[in-house]
Amino acid sequence: MKVVLFCGGFGTRLREFSETIPKPLVPIGDNQPIVLALMRYYAYYGHCEFVLCLGHRGNLIKNFFLDYRAALLSNFRISLGSKLDILDNHAGIRGWVINLIDTGIRSNIGERLAKVKDYLSEEDYFLANYSDGVTDLDLNAYITWVKERNAIAGFVAAPPPNSLSGVVVSDEGQVTAIDYLSESTLVNAGFFVFRHDIFDYIEPGEELVEQPFRRLIEAGKLFAYPYRGFWRPMDTFKDKKAFDEMFESDHRPWEVWRNGTNGTNA
Repeated sequence: MKVVLFCGGFGTRLREFSETIPKPLVPIGDNQPIVLALMRYYAYYGHCEFVLCLGHRGNLIKNFFLDYRAALLSNFRISLGSKLDILDNHAGIRGWVINLIDTGIRSNIGERLAKVKDYLSEEDYFLANYSDGVTDLDLNAYITWVKERNAIAGFVAAPPPNSLSGVVVSDEGQVTAIDYLSESTLVNAGFFVFRHDIFDYIEPGEELVEQPFRRLIEAGKLFAYPYRGFWRPMDTFKDKKAFDEMFESDHRPWEVWRNGTNGTNA
């Protein structure tokens, strides 16, 4: 399945860290942008074609991939005057296809998704993500769960680390309401699975989780996958510091490609 990554937001709550780096390029630890960690997660499960929806400072994201060198994210050995040997065999992005698409500086998520529809024309199902969080979720089990329910859209519902907005779900996972006003046990963590029919529910200019999701609720086709394992977004500078501490302490549950967690493409 192709993976759509929304990379166009302004990341205003992270400006304390940097005014110049787009949110997807904010590093975990000293060298790995969160978007690359997320892409490695999907690639571990065999999903290696990406559609990046660019917006704010999209040129920096393009430059990152144009200038990408596996050695910058790896342990390596160099023989002066001859060659460089990568010692970490998961460092590269061999076999990946990355589509970098400008979807507008101020477009919302629904508009960005609509603008890459042509890149998904052959996909019965595709994956999508906000590009600001990581998890150790068993992606295969989650995709199967969504398909078994004949859902048009599924998302991961996780305990809120920083937010009071949330969702209300039934015992079977079907979403019955979205609550933005009161405290909830689970929030939308992203990690979407979409059937191509999602585009039938999006009107021009609409934000994805507003009118389109409400139409899906009415149709009984929106499902939330409850998950209480590791999921963490990088929304604020406080989150950035927490990620850095986990990285330095070698507690990195999101690195499923290193930990061998439930994947098919290790």
